[in-house]
Amino acid sequence: MIMIPAYDLLVLPGTRIYFKKEYFRELAQKEPEQGDDIIFILLKQQKERREITEEDIYPVGVTGIVEDVEREDAIGVRTISRITLNQVDVPGNRIQFVERADIEDISAQEIDKRFQEMRNAILKFSNQFQWGIIARQYILNWKSVFEMASSLSAQLNLSTEEKYKILEEDVISQRIAMIEKALYEMIEVSKINGEAEQALTKSHELIYREEALKRQIEFLQKQLDDMHPENVSDVRRFEQKIQSDGMNETAKKEAEKVLNRMKQEGQNGHEYGLLYDYLDFTTSLSWEKAPFTRINLKRAEKILDEDHYGLKKAKQRIIQQIAVMALNQKQSGSILLFVGAPGTGKTSIGQSIAKALQRPYVRVSLGGVKDEAEIRGHRRTYVGAMPGRIMEGIKRSGASNPVMVLDEVDKLGKDYSGDPSSALLEVLDPEQNSTFTDHYMNVPYDLSDVLFICTANTTDTIPEPLLNRMEVISFQGYTASEKLQIAKKHLLPKAMESMGIQPGNLKVSDAALRRIISDYTMEAGVRGLKKRMDTLCRTAAVKLVKGEKETITVGTKQLKEMLDQKPIRHDNALQKGIPGIVTGLAWTQAGGDILFLETMLTKGKGNIIITGQLGDVMKESVQVAVSLVKNMYPDKAELFAEHDLHVHVPAGAVPKDGPSAGVTLTTALASLVTGKAVSPKVAMTGEVSLRGGVMPIGGLPEKLMAAVRAGITTVFIPQDNVEDLEDVAEEVKRKLNIIPVTKVTEILQQTGIQ
Repeated sequence: MIMIPAYDLLVLPGTRIYFKKEYFRELAQKEPEQGDDIIFILLKQQKERREITEEDIYPVGVTGIVEDVEREDAIGVRTISRITLNQVDVPGNRIQFVERADIEDISAQEIDKRFQEMRNAILKFSNQFQWGIIARQYILNWKSVFEMASSLSAQLNLSTEEKYKILEEDVISQRIAMIEKALYEMIEVSKINGEAEQALTKSHELIYREEALKRQIEFLQKQLDDMHPENVSDVRRFEQKIQSDGMNETAKKEAEKVLNRMKQEGQNGHEYGLLYDYLDFTTSLSWEKAPFTRINLKRAEKILDEDHYGLKKAKQRIIQQIAVMALNQKQSGSILLFVGAPGTGKTSIGQSIAKALQRPYVRVSLGGVKDEAEIRGHRRTYVGAMPGRIMEGIKRSGASNPVMVLDEVDKLGKDYSGDPSSALLEVLDPEQNSTFTDHYMNVPYDLSDVLFICTANTTDTIPEPLLNRMEVISFQGYTASEKLQIAKKHLLPKAMESMGIQPGNLKVSDAALRRIISDYTMEAGVRGLKKRMDTLCRTAAVKLVKGEKETITVGTKQLKEMLDQKPIRHDNALQKGIPGIVTGLAWTQAGGDILFLETMLTKGKGNIIITGQLGDVMKESVQVAVSLVKNMYPDKAELFAEHDLHVHVPAGAVPKDGPSAGVTLTTALASLVTGKAVSPKVAMTGEVSLRGGVMPIGGLPEKLMAAVRAGITTVFIPQDNVEDLEDVAEEVKRKLNIIPVTKVTEILQQTGIQ
């Protein structure tokens, strides 16, 4: 059994093929003899016999037999039947196969009729040329349509894959139709090269001619474009992009429709620019789904730890998300919402996630956005229409699976132009965003592979339906020791690098850094600390350029000169306790802070005066506290009736509100009416009910950090918030005596008021 590996050859059963002797010997690797059995193995690409593997071979082959070896320079082979190859080892000359049956759904008379028509068409075509007389006898010797196709294998305008498809087809009628199409197309291509305007008489020949023309034009246009790429027209460039971008069917139809309008409009048309902008944007998007890239979890952990100090819980949750994506082999997962004070690393950690996943990073700022069209895009009927920020971000990223950070989602606005937060519902819903439709594009785009990460300073202003689609990860503020490490490892080296200062030219002591953190910044994040590092390096740069010193060492004594500003005034614990004044704890968007709740009785008629720009919730807390204290101390009823009560919370210019001042107000009033002072080193937080119960509050980690910063040593918190202590840094818990309470009377007893 001789295996003949053949490339780009149309071999069909029931035909006679002639090979040059030398070429046949090279393919067979032996001297052929009459009667030798042959198997034609069809190759997907040209390869040396010793390099051929099973992956290089099409699964259908043809058996044959050597019939004629007597000719001087040729060998005749008759093909017999098709076979399905099960196992092939060409270098080892081993093969396993089974016969492959034909499905005969057409009569022999019909086959012969169509064969005669095709052969006559070739005879008619060849008569136009001088070589037609010589070829006539050769053409008349063909006995079947399959022999004709095999003989014309080299002349047919078919690729290797297309030739194999003809052999692979089991249905005889379909196989003949494929041969017929290829044959007439060959004739028409040849006619176009010789006679561009020869009239065709048969309707099917017109179809073949049109297809041949398209192929010829496409080939010639490609040749021209390759020769002069700088002269490629806008229309041609968009045609190429539409065909190669991998758009979905809807997008492709819309793009072709706009392209046809662009052709009709011409470059001088008034809509040409609008149509050009649309196609330029649409074809610039990445439409094909990116393949899943294997995720190295250890590398991801290393990147997050290198780029961000602290944030243990946040990084742990991010690693969990990445691990789930790796197991599911998905490009995206839960929508994460990073909530925390400014400067705590919410946005920058998005860059680290993109780096860990080896995907493009794009940031979309949503702060102050009021128009729904900013998310969904403008309809193209409007003047100056633009795509929405989501699709613009996809274009900037250059990929269909970027890590997209939606910044400041808590600062979305709302007016007559629509509600942007409602538009975001579709973007952030995994069940809907696979067919997200931007109004400008007017075609669906698949956002399901995009990893969305949102950031916010608070969840209070985020609509409930939008918040429900996201998983909240809290970014607590940094402790002083964490800020010290961040300054040493990240902020100071980056500031020195950006100012052009070499590592040996500037040295800042740990004591100086601690002083900067405690006296020159007042936030939970490190944005202010970064500014101080930049100021320090700019001042050092001036000294270095002037040549005052080669190495500048900064200690605590040099800070005032180097930073050129006074230390920031912080609210610290009072030096001495005063009846009626108690320290409370508050959460702010910049982290946490302490508040002094001041109360005073003056001669009057029992009126309650509230100052300090308190909101409605805190005003109600005052009313509850007054009623509760009156109930606790009935003997003081005359005191309340004959005096006005004044409640004040400094500073007066800062608005304050929230449900966490109840216990502080109650304690302050109890202290006032009993004349017993509360220690200035004691602070508290919690809402109170009319029954005297202490109710849970939010923002506990930030409040406790503020207490440590202000010099507080004892803090009363609601019993229901004990579980939240897990989120509080160990450094903070070590410095505080934290006392959980369920009743406000417990606070009064432990502070010595009762």
